[in-house]
Amino acid sequence: MALTPVQHQTPAFTAAVAAGAGALFGLFVGTAQGSGILGLIVGAIVLGAMGFVLTGMISQAKPIRWAILGIFAVLGFLVGGMPAMVLGALFGWFTGWFIFWIATSSYRKRLPPYLTPGQVLWHFSFRVICGAIFVFLITPILVVMPLSFNAENFFTFTPEMLRFDPAGYSLKHYRDFLSNDGWQQALWNSLRIAPMATILSVGFGTLAAIGLSQPHVPFRRAIMAILISPMIVPLIISAAGMYFFYSRIGLQGTYMGVVLAHAALGIPFVIITVTATLVGFDHSLTRAAANMGAGPVTTFFRVQMPLILPGVISGGLFAFITSFDEVVVVLFVGSAGQKTLPWQMFIGLREQISPTILAVATILVGISICLLTTVELLRRRSERLRGMSPS
Repeated sequence: MALTPVQHQTPAFTAAVAAGAGALFGLFVGTAQGSGILGLIVGAIVLGAMGFVLTGMISQAKPIRWAILGIFAVLGFLVGGMPAMVLGALFGWFTGWFIFWIATSSYRKRLPPYLTPGQVLWHFSFRVICGAIFVFLITPILVVMPLSFNAENFFTFTPEMLRFDPAGYSLKHYRDFLSNDGWQQALWNSLRIAPMATILSVGFGTLAAIGLSQPHVPFRRAIMAILISPMIVPLIISAAGMYFFYSRIGLQGTYMGVVLAHAALGIPFVIITVTATLVGFDHSLTRAAANMGAGPVTTFFRVQMPLILPGVISGGLFAFITSFDEVVVVLFVGSAGQKTLPWQMFIGLREQISPTILAVATILVGISICLLTTVELLRRRSERLRGMSPS
């Protein structure tokens, strides 16, 4: 296969790629304004023309990029004020960088030189698709967070917020969350239920994962499928089944019933993470400990547990998040005395529209980010430990 040299692209190629990017941006902007097709066409024409013209001006790339940034910033300010100016400046910076990135073939400098054009296209197309999915998932969260600082009792951006006027921002909704008895009782219930459910999930899930990792256990696949079924079965079906079962045995409407229900939902996460950790576990270590006189309990806590601990903690964090954020099961199994934070948010949306919900949602997002960051750090530690294993 011949090596592909890195050289400047033709104006036609740069214009075609820039037009595709412009069509994508134009589609989003046009859809927001009520005409997606018009936005697609205008975006493709504008960026395509810019790509065709600027390809012959590569030697003056830096001042041209600053000029593009300034032009788009001014246009944004004239159209929508300060917020649009910031967005216009960002778009202008990206447009100038992207066009010259394509025109100078800089996109190939970090790739192996033997890749064909089709492979290069797939390399970047895959990243664009992943980025689009990420933006689609993260945008609702990014919208909620600034709205939680709204000084008014609205679920929309006020003119003061759009002008970045300090008078349009306030912590009143956070103060309401910290001072309202209903919110505090719901928070206290969540903090009582989630840790207890997590402890049960970690205990039973870890033991189940260790047992199912043994090759001599019969019907391992069937048992594993049953244990992780709460992740597969629709939550409303699980909640209805738990309601009828717990009603017969007297656990419906009790703290213990909610804890057991949340533990059942968290066990699959613990089983999956611990099982993944046990894949790289060297079982000769446990046999060596047994040969030296250690009992099963001592072997587990002194040999096995330190090596699978990252997976156990990761599963526990997932179980905690599941219990802390769950609302469907607690609506069926719990009662007014077990009203959790998600349940209170659901009531706030259904019965009394209160922006305090946005403040609580922002707090929950922050907690989730911290826990997921911890999970990622533990995952990396687990990989290092498995790399040190004799196997």
